[in-house]
Amino acid sequence: MNGLLPAWPLMVAFLLASLALALTPGPAVIYIVTRTLAQGRRAGLASIAGVALGNLGNAVGAAIGLAALFAISSLAFMVVKYTGAAYLVYLGIKALRAPAANAAPSALDAVKGPVQLGRVFRDGLVVALLNPKTTIFFAAFLPQFMDVPHRAMSQSLALGAVFVVLAAMTDSGYVMAASVMAPLLKRARRAGSLGRYVTACTFIGLGVFTAAAGGKGTK
Repeated sequence: MNGLLPAWPLMVAFLLASLALALTPGPAVIYIVTRTLAQGRRAGLASIAGVALGNLGNAVGAAIGLAALFAISSLAFMVVKYTGAAYLVYLGIKALRAPAANAAPSALDAVKGPVQLGRVFRDGLVVALLNPKTTIFFAAFLPQFMDVPHRAMSQSLALGAVFVVLAAMTDSGYVMAASVMAPLLKRARRAGSLGRYVTACTFIGLGVFTAAAGGKGTK
């Protein structure tokens, strides 16, 4: 790898996997869409900004942890890579077994009322930042696309930032659609059933693929 990002074939795989995960309707998408429907497009965009910043914070936390771990030994890189692959398969199986209702928990319902963009932004930031599962996800997902165990901090930060930007872009598409199509929330809820199958296939396929690839990218 010449720079912060992996070689082009691996980068394409990362972008496709990230895009598939970002497009799948889940709790964050439902939260952002309901905010938009309840309080308008500006509230939806403010929610996206807060969630994106929170996710970036989780990516930074994962990067720090990965860098510290990989500094111990190159063996740690392979251990994390295989453990991460197993965890991704576990997430896929869990997604398959989850009931469709979990795609839109009532706790994420937006509260109708006057729009206070600062508060909306803060709510999105807190929801994303204080979700430890996001940090664990980054710690499992990002090493699958890291080419070598050294420079772990810069590599994971770069990949994490790309993922956050992609997610923000897809979320913005949901906001724009929701701002002109009120029935989108109902369709997003129904899509949760199909979405969990897409998520499951992506996680399981990625986990199996990266485990089979082993350490071919390491040096």
